[in-house]
Amino acid sequence: MSNEQSSTTLAVDDVVVGPTGRPLTEFPEPPVLASHGPARVIAMVNQKGGVGKTTSTINLGAALAEVGRRVLLVDFDPQGALSAGLGTNPHELDVTVYNVLMDRKVDIRDAIRQTDIENVDILPANIDLSAAEVQLVNEVAREQVLDRALKKVEDEYDVVLIDCQPSLGLLTVNALTAAHGVIIPLICEFFALRAVALLIETIDKVQDRLNPRLQVDGVLATMFDARTLHSREVLARLVEAFDDKVFETVIKRTIKFADATVAAEPITQYAGNHQGADAYRRLAKELIARGGAP
Repeated sequence: MSNEQSSTTLAVDDVVVGPTGRPLTEFPEPPVLASHGPARVIAMVNQKGGVGKTTSTINLGAALAEVGRRVLLVDFDPQGALSAGLGTNPHELDVTVYNVLMDRKVDIRDAIRQTDIENVDILPANIDLSAAEVQLVNEVAREQVLDRALKKVEDEYDVVLIDCQPSLGLLTVNALTAAHGVIIPLICEFFALRAVALLIETIDKVQDRLNPRLQVDGVLATMFDARTLHSREVLARLVEAFDDKVFETVIKRTIKFADATVAAEPITQYAGNHQGADAYRRLAKELIARGGAP
């Protein structure tokens, strides 16, 4: 196979085809917002770990902030990776999302912290959150606790991104109940594909019983390596299964994401000219163009 044929972006009769096999769209520059809020809430969900949920939450949030959106990132994983990835030490926090969930006297604004990224705030988490899964079981309307908390600040943000833990337990159900949309980050490996059916089933149940407005905004292919047949085949299967629900934007595998994480910065700040930064900027434009964000 020639280099021209093996490329993931081919020009055929002046039509540029992207990695998903579809013609690449030139997404418009997002409109300037005259005011902020109410926020559209998006849950970043996949019960499989290591698929790029936290990386995508940080970088998509930063890319949305670059185009003038006010963004709240919610760390909803007891491991606190999102909080750590933005330079917060989860173990030194006195007030986190756990306190907001479990103590009605704690105002969500007391837990929200500013980040070093303009227009991006974070609602942090640490290991305390793991206790919430057990303690919420006895709560009335236990699936709606996060939704109630976020409603208090929804007019202050344009987008709320919830970084969920790799599980389909009560915390993830809370995130889905609070959300308007779901983004499913999916690593380009066959084992990751197998887990998606169970996730879609869970989303359908939440839609049916708890949150009729919930919709799948898109499936985001991550850690794509165009050099391997395996990656290309998985992406083709993904498009076959989800059609236009698969984002045109594909996040390619690169060590720069890990470097940015160590620096506790989004890649848009750490290596602003890198193709990884460009990919998340394009994803932000695509999400807005699809109506997934204001």
